[in-house]
Amino acid sequence: MTKPPLGSTMRLVHPAPNVLGFYDGRIDGVRIWSDGPNWLDDGAYALGICTYAIVDGAQALVYDTHISLPHARFIRRTLEDMGVTSIRVVLSHWHDDHIAGNEVFQDCEIIANALTASALERGRAEIEAGDPPIRPLILPNKTFEHSLRLTVGSIPVELRQVEIHSHDGTVLLMPDAGLLLAGDTLEDSITYVSEPERLAQHLVDLERMSGWQFDRILPNHGSLEAIEAGGYDRSLIAATQTYIRKLLGCRHDPDLARQDLKTFGADMFATTAVEYFQPYEAVHRQNVEAVVAAKNR
Repeated sequence: MTKPPLGSTMRLVHPAPNVLGFYDGRIDGVRIWSDGPNWLDDGAYALGICTYAIVDGAQALVYDTHISLPHARFIRRTLEDMGVTSIRVVLSHWHDDHIAGNEVFQDCEIIANALTASALERGRAEIEAGDPPIRPLILPNKTFEHSLRLTVGSIPVELRQVEIHSHDGTVLLMPDAGLLLAGDTLEDSITYVSEPERLAQHLVDLERMSGWQFDRILPNHGSLEAIEAGGYDRSLIAATQTYIRKLLGCRHDPDLARQDLKTFGADMFATTAVEYFQPYEAVHRQNVEAVVAAKNR
């Protein structure tokens, strides 16, 4: 197992006009933090992670600060080399792999919904003592509730609060481009269940999201090829809904709960934008265990 320096395997992609993607991970046989279990390798790098920046002229909006300080420095340096002089940051939610680079942007406006700000404040000690540690944790300095409209240069964007994957999600809609930056609300191959007792509410908000107007989706976890080619189509939403409903069925069907991901998701992989990616087998196993345990609590 090779361990290259943090940030050294980052790939810069251009999935849409005025949008940069900063992609790392999904490299066979490579870990970048340690051989033992840790959130950076197992929750992000192995699965592939991409954060984004919307750029127009001298202004940029960074959507998540990536998985380490070197990654965040790469993002900032890239933007400044393009002539950007004004940077704002939006946090999609409170999980480690989305906020680890905040310190690099501590002199910027860092925007999050109020639930994200509260979750980071509550979790600060654990986050700063994690493996790897995020210390010091830089908190957001501007909060909103429900939705917030912004412009990046002449580009309108809208932040919308959702409860999918985590209780504090923020997705970013670019209405003129028909593009949704989805954070972890949508994921390829499958959603990572972090709050199993709230899955029914996640389905409610997925249905709400399916009523919005957009054509393409850029998730934070997905395939480099799909993201580089402009993102996913709307079937990513249907795939997530299908997977969650089937997961809930595991509470009453032991045979279903025993299936591996390739079997469990066969119809989904055949008919939607998502593709089978072997490292998600471990995610699926964790998801099933979490959902069944939540039923018994």
